[in-house]
Amino acid sequence: MEPAEDWLVESLRLYQDFHAFDLSGATRVLEWIGDKGILVAGYESLKKNEILHLILPLRLSGLFPERDFKVQHGGFSDRSVFDLKHVPDTRLLVTSGPPGCNLQVWQLAEDSDVIRAVSTMDVQESDGPLWPRVAVFPSVAPGILHGARLSSLKVVDLDSQKTTYTSAPLPPSSTQPHWNPNSALCARCWGSEMNERQGLASGAPVLAGGRGPGPSIARLGSDGQLCLLDPRDLCQPVSSVQCPVSTPSPEPELLRVTWAPGLDNCLAISGFDGTVQVYDVTSWAGVGCQVEPLFTHRGHIFLDDSGMDPAPLVTTHTWHPYKPRTVLSAASDASLHVWDWVDPCASH
Repeated sequence: MEPAEDWLVESLRLYQDFHAFDLSGATRVLEWIGDKGILVAGYESLKKNEILHLILPLRLSGLFPERDFKVQHGGFSDRSVFDLKHVPDTRLLVTSGPPGCNLQVWQLAEDSDVIRAVSTMDVQESDGPLWPRVAVFPSVAPGILHGARLSSLKVVDLDSQKTTYTSAPLPPSSTQPHWNPNSALCARCWGSEMNERQGLASGAPVLAGGRGPGPSIARLGSDGQLCLLDPRDLCQPVSSVQCPVSTPSPEPELLRVTWAPGLDNCLAISGFDGTVQVYDVTSWAGVGCQVEPLFTHRGHIFLDDSGMDPAPLVTTHTWHPYKPRTVLSAASDASLHVWDWVDPCASH
């Protein structure tokens, strides 16, 4: 059989559930809104890009056999959407992306299916091709953390749009920050000095913060080096392993590492090729060892019908907030997959 046919047969054993969809355009953002909805947005230049609020297939909720996403809200952005965050307990979204360093604030309409542009926040930066990363601090008065460089991080009150915090200046060589809401502080603490001292690959590392003490921070380099750090001592990795990637990431901006919210000691990485790799970090120790993934999702490679050469690149992935082994992933061919993988170590 052909490799694709082999994989299709093998997938009956590998997955508890698997849904494949085609978006109107590729996305690099998958943002949860509740436990049944996600937000996606296009990132193509020189065109209007859709921003969509999608409801997951009801089959994933265990209610009905329907297998398709439902469009709940939709809108259009005049610029590429490289970053998108939902403000918890509100109907507001914040997006960023080139050209320019402005942030756009959007609202999911209550009386229609429209996503409306509400305002634009000028972050007053002139970093050329750079664009501000965004993180959200949920609170009584939600704050937006943004910045195109580590030396220009700011926290802005969303209601008043007043700056409540500005980072201290850093050396000119500081790299761009890569964060999620849990790891923003870690990105701020490291800076380029630590990157250089620990010999990281070119390009800023991608960070993800987990729960509790111990080695709960993961840092992924564009060469596949994955380090675990203890937030109580950020100067020395607890462990440093090499993931099996054939080549460095062709687009380091798309690297992603995420901790599983419903599984202990599991994380996933993507952005090197058309796969998402899941790892159990329980036995990791020391520096320099080679590791193998617990599970690898190859669906974006074998279900590709776009004729793309090379194969599609996974642009982002995210774990379901409550279903332990359910993951969403998107690729450069505009494919969107929802998959619930079977633990190969589980007893039968």
